[in-house]
Amino acid sequence: MTRFLTCLMSLALLACTAHAAERPNLIFIIVDDMGYADAGCYGSTAIATPNLDAMAKRGMRFTDAYSGCTVCAPARSTLMSGMHMGKTPLRGNTGGIPLPAETVTTAEVLKQAGYATGGFGKWGLGDLDTEGAAEKQGFDKFYGYYHQIHAHRFYPDYVIDTGKKVALPGNKDFYKHNKHAGGQPDEDHGHKRQYTHDLVKREMFDWIRAHKDRPFFCYAPWTPPHAEYRLPASDPAWQMYADKPWSINARVHAAFVSQVDRHVGELYALLDELGIAENTVVMFCSDNGASNRFEGELDSSGVFKGRKRAMYEGGLRVPWIVTWPGKVEAGAVSDLPIYFPDVMPTLAAMAGGSAHVPGGIDGIDFGPELVGQTMTGQRERALYWEWPAYDWGKRKYTGEMMQGLRRGKWKIARHSNSDPWELYDLSQDLGENNNLAAKHPQLVKELDALTKSMRTEMPPQREPEMPKGKRFR
Repeated sequence: MTRFLTCLMSLALLACTAHAAERPNLIFIIVDDMGYADAGCYGSTAIATPNLDAMAKRGMRFTDAYSGCTVCAPARSTLMSGMHMGKTPLRGNTGGIPLPAETVTTAEVLKQAGYATGGFGKWGLGDLDTEGAAEKQGFDKFYGYYHQIHAHRFYPDYVIDTGKKVALPGNKDFYKHNKHAGGQPDEDHGHKRQYTHDLVKREMFDWIRAHKDRPFFCYAPWTPPHAEYRLPASDPAWQMYADKPWSINARVHAAFVSQVDRHVGELYALLDELGIAENTVVMFCSDNGASNRFEGELDSSGVFKGRKRAMYEGGLRVPWIVTWPGKVEAGAVSDLPIYFPDVMPTLAAMAGGSAHVPGGIDGIDFGPELVGQTMTGQRERALYWEWPAYDWGKRKYTGEMMQGLRRGKWKIARHSNSDPWELYDLSQDLGENNNLAAKHPQLVKELDALTKSMRTEMPPQREPEMPKGKRFR
């Protein structure tokens, strides 16, 4: 009897192990302000990105992928909530507005599916000790920044580890002694400087090592290439561009992108080292369009009009690459329009956790497209964006907002809801240079009605109370 029970227990353990092996680890890297055309596989001739280019060759590259918004925090809200900008609870971009406690996040869905959940980088969806803090929104661990204005510095006095401040004594008086952009000293005035992106990467890799034997969701909202334009002078990426005949900000932006690219290569090497590469999905994208076009230097927006903070393609369309060994065909390219609200249902389906996805979300599971099942019927669905205008002087929302909507080949956009809609045929005019609104008034009217049907009124967007004289906690 004892041997029989032992056999049964062994079989049960094997079954559990096999089931776990069927569910892939999920790594989602979202960098900050990288332009659509900043990687070689998306057309860059100025910035070296061999690892992202290799990633595209081994997986699927999306040509028509979009952020959830044209700026940071709202875009991340759409990613975490599965709801587009007409419905997601966090729509302002002041930096510390918390996700409501009742929000069901992508991390919570995957946690309910049995995944370990870790986040590393810039959260931006709730400051310390608020209901939106990462550890209250589904993360077992989150290391980096909570308030996104805190994330504007790569040499701060502290970072946050799962709700607790971690002091960085090496950065004492950094900004007193180092006022220029570009390469920064590794050590000065008796302090060994602590560059936060290196710390974030180290914590992330250590966490992956610690969780290699169970399914995990690793969310990597890395801050580069967002300004401020400072990084270690000793970093090989800076040395690649330090002497280029470009503006200082263009040189640092390029270095940031190549640095991120190197770390993507190191991540794949880690997955190989741990023996989990074949059972890990890796997604890479940017959180919105390029913060600066760098025309004549990097041409970060490529053929697209606009940049971050615009409703044109240059503000919304982003690079997006997915690898999934044995599932995604190497070198595949897809023109399926996808965007951030799709992340929750797609990852949940991969994890076997679709039952935990809340009703009423706006995203779709684009997993079938990844595995070669062309999603023809979804190529005509409507994608919606908005962004409310905020008066920083008066610290209040003005009632105006930018809006955009794409349905199939047609795109409408306006930079204030008091302005007339512009209409573009993206199949013929990727640069959005030929406004067709006057030629197709009935279509504009139809798409305008669609935007009205897709949105709800914006809920209050309140920053938490801050310490006196501080913009974040």
